[in-house]
Amino acid sequence: MVHYHRSHQPRKANNTDSIIKDEESQNNITLDCSSSAYYKRTRPKLLSFLFLITFLSCCYVFAPLFLGPSFPLSLLYSPATENDLKQDGVGANDSPCSSVSTGTICCDRSGYRSDVCVMKGDIRTHSASSSVFLYNSRSNNNVSRNFEEELQHEKIKPYTRKWETSVMDTIDELNLISKKVNSGSVGGCDVQHDVPAVFFSNGGYTGNVYHEFNDGIVPLYITSQHFKKKVVFVILEYHNWWIMKYGDILSRLSDFPPINFQGDNRTHCFTEAIVGLRIHDELTVDSSLMRGNKSIADFRNLLDKAYWPRIKGLIRDEERKAQEKLREQVSSSESSEASQQQYITIRQQVQENPMKKPKLVILSRSGSRAITNENLLVKMAKEIGFLVQVLKPDRTTEMAKIYRTLNASDVMIGVHGAAMTHFLFLRPGSVFIQVVPLGTTWAAETYYGEPARKLGLKYIGYQILPRESTLYEKYDKNDPILRDPTSINKKGWEYTKKIYLDSQNVMLDLRRFRKRLHRAYEYTLSKSKLSLQHQPM
Repeated sequence: MVHYHRSHQPRKANNTDSIIKDEESQNNITLDCSSSAYYKRTRPKLLSFLFLITFLSCCYVFAPLFLGPSFPLSLLYSPATENDLKQDGVGANDSPCSSVSTGTICCDRSGYRSDVCVMKGDIRTHSASSSVFLYNSRSNNNVSRNFEEELQHEKIKPYTRKWETSVMDTIDELNLISKKVNSGSVGGCDVQHDVPAVFFSNGGYTGNVYHEFNDGIVPLYITSQHFKKKVVFVILEYHNWWIMKYGDILSRLSDFPPINFQGDNRTHCFTEAIVGLRIHDELTVDSSLMRGNKSIADFRNLLDKAYWPRIKGLIRDEERKAQEKLREQVSSSESSEASQQQYITIRQQVQENPMKKPKLVILSRSGSRAITNENLLVKMAKEIGFLVQVLKPDRTTEMAKIYRTLNASDVMIGVHGAAMTHFLFLRPGSVFIQVVPLGTTWAAETYYGEPARKLGLKYIGYQILPRESTLYEKYDKNDPILRDPTSINKKGWEYTKKIYLDSQNVMLDLRRFRKRLHRAYEYTLSKSKLSLQHQPM
């Protein structure tokens, strides 16, 4: 599941009154302090000095009364917004490490989500000590042959959830060490690379499809696409299953096999390396921060190129099997002429596969947050006019097969959860309807709603009513769990997870939901008509 961090979200100015009250309170304190100094003054210079000391003392004493002992420090640090990122200097041209001289290490630690270091020169891996060395040679006149001088030592955990201490504690740390050594005193390279390296970790929340894309695949695209595949990926916490799962995408980002950092004891030598991945926001690419103004649409195009070779193979296999079955039917038929005509007709259907009805895909869940009346939803969608397919992917489902299904669909429906990450597989202009259970409003909008709009999708968020939640059967209708989910979420992640994520299913009010589905149907039809009008005659 997606890991919620509401205390880190960008804060909107919706507490204006309280802010004004706080400011007024502080002003009152200032006035009190100044008045106490005023009556004790004897001469102007002494007055100024006493005023300053008393003011600072009062602020120090009374500040806790207004901030409170439980004031969360995390409120002072919100996720990097678009402006924050520009100020942090993570853009293609604005980064403090955009220009690095040979023989140096430059680390940009200003980002909220990740640290990124750049190395240039004689770079060599040493997996046994979790180190990457950068050697600077010097003449060995009157100096011991084994002379070494450490110039710089940086430590970095190359994972994109820097603010989240609990998960970062599990990420392997790399030592980036710059040394000055005598020329010729350093051992040789087992593997010499003539292209740059990008180091990153596949630890943390890898295993959850949302985090695999948001924390890994999209940042990897952001960081490496400008190398035009002339780059080697060096992976900490390497997983074979991850390589198999995302091999199609990796092959579009690099011409070279990835390196298992801990599992490969050879010395790999590079002349340039980026350690850590750049990240912009939830499941998106900010074109203003990219070389060539690349956007999330360009990332979507890369997915298309990555998966279509495999999809074409699947289509050929299906056509071959269908034709073999038809040939068997023809050979066993008494009327060869009628069967031959049937064979030609069905063959044309297999090859052309005309789709006149809009296609709707329902991403089905089992366990928590499942749609309990999903069968009735399917029936209603068919009555409206959709061609309906229920898709229930699991961790073993081939990504190309999921992509093929969603890429060919016009509408996708799903309940909030990690599987909604697959909106990235929809064609821009498609409709994405996210069913939003109680207690998940902010996360649904932040993690999927807003990114979907940036991709160019028609996004519809369906916020369920308390009576559409199975929690309605467990709690009194006036219980804050039903009436005020925000107050429950404020108690902490464990409450959100236990109540709203793990213990809630959805029974859609089909009469209410039908309106959204009709909107999606009419939108899809109008879009299809417009597309036909613009086709050449």
